[in-house]
Amino acid sequence: MFYLSYQHIHSPNNINSFNKEIIMKLECSSIKIKTSVLKVDKITGKNLTLPVLDSILLTAKGNTLKLRATNLSLGVEVEVPAKISKEGSVLIKGDVLSNIFNNLYQDEIIYLESINNNLSLKTKDINILLKCQSFEDFPTTPNVSGNNFKLSTKNFINGIRSVCYSSSVSDIKPEISSIFIYPENNDLVFVATDSFRLAEKRIKTKQIHEFSGILIPLKNISEIIKIFSDLDEDLIVCLNKNLISLSTGNIYLTSRVIDGNFPDYKQIIPKDPKTEVVVLKQDLLNALKIANVFSDKQNQINFKIKNKDKFFEINSKNSDVGENKTKITAAISGEDIEISFNYKYFLDCFQAINQDSLSLSFNQSNKPLIIKGIGDNTFIYLIMPMNK
Repeated sequence: MFYLSYQHIHSPNNINSFNKEIIMKLECSSIKIKTSVLKVDKITGKNLTLPVLDSILLTAKGNTLKLRATNLSLGVEVEVPAKISKEGSVLIKGDVLSNIFNNLYQDEIIYLESINNNLSLKTKDINILLKCQSFEDFPTTPNVSGNNFKLSTKNFINGIRSVCYSSSVSDIKPEISSIFIYPENNDLVFVATDSFRLAEKRIKTKQIHEFSGILIPLKNISEIIKIFSDLDEDLIVCLNKNLISLSTGNIYLTSRVIDGNFPDYKQIIPKDPKTEVVVLKQDLLNALKIANVFSDKQNQINFKIKNKDKFFEINSKNSDVGENKTKITAAISGEDIEISFNYKYFLDCFQAINQDSLSLSFNQSNKPLIIKGIGDNTFIYLIMPMNK
């Protein structure tokens, strides 16, 4: 509602009536506004049809300074406590603001005053004058209403971090270039796949209402992680058919969601593995890194597992480099198997496993491998084998 008054202040008749018109005036902590500017600027970006999206809207009202940015797919508002002398709004290019505040290191009072089309930033040692942009075309932030629930911010970020690397980077199939989130029993389940591998992470929650599941675009996930990863407080999640909002005490973020159906992935998870291997994570990681030196252009590495042995072998071969065979001590049960995988897919999952030991479950040479941390039932990772 108050945007109408700002547009009135900026109207030509008012500007011509005064030689010096204060549009906005406030003071606040330089460190608090710095932290907020750097978060909000992550959302700004180039848009040829709407250049205003490369800017940050600063709105002073009551006792807060609100910073807002959007790229239409993702929008964020961050509130900073401030002493407001004059309520109003200004629009400043995001990269200009972030470059300025990125070089302010002391926590001191900073004074912001907008006069006509300029914004003055002052500390005891710095005096900066910035040109303001017109904010008449700057989009509003949607107010998401619908199903809502609460969980720890750290748990939510852990959920999407544990699976996002498995999402497809191509937008050809939007439903798999996203993170699928849905409730099941007392868990909030995060899933991602690119059709070659799949990761699932379960986070325990309380008082979560049933919903059919949502798809958050992968390109929005990295920004969500950057904005919320350093917070340790409750996160309120609200969602409807088209949008999801994430909010904490002073941050409100909205993201569009994908209109599509995530694959029915549970049907491809083998129930009765034919071969089981338990191995130390670090031993496997070291062997994989050596094998990768000799892998081919398809990053192919080969597993050779025999039940009678107390070890299994990883080998790789490259006609331009040479070949390698590494034996790894392990507990092995079940059938013998020889199978090949993409090294990169194997390596990605280690960031989501905190346990020292892993279980590798094999199901014939044409079925996916399942990787889990020993004693952890909240995370599973599937990799489809490669054709030799």
